[in-house]
Amino acid sequence: MSFDVLEKLEAKIQSAVDAISLLQMEIDELKEKNHQLGEENQQLKQEHESWQDRLRVLLSKIDQVEENV
Repeated sequence: MSFDVLEKLEAKIQSAVDAISLLQMEIDELKEKNHQLGEENQQLKQEHESWQDRLRVLLSKIDQVEENV
């Protein structure tokens, strides 16, 4: 192997290592974002259930009023 070929190989390997590092950082960022979105989704589900419960209570009160009329 000539020295020139070895330098090209070294440059390609370094480029691959750099690309892998960047992709790993991106994966870490996406995992964190996914975690945050998961927490937000859970909170929204809880709020949705709360609104459904409140709506059920209101509808049952309306039913009670209609039954008494």
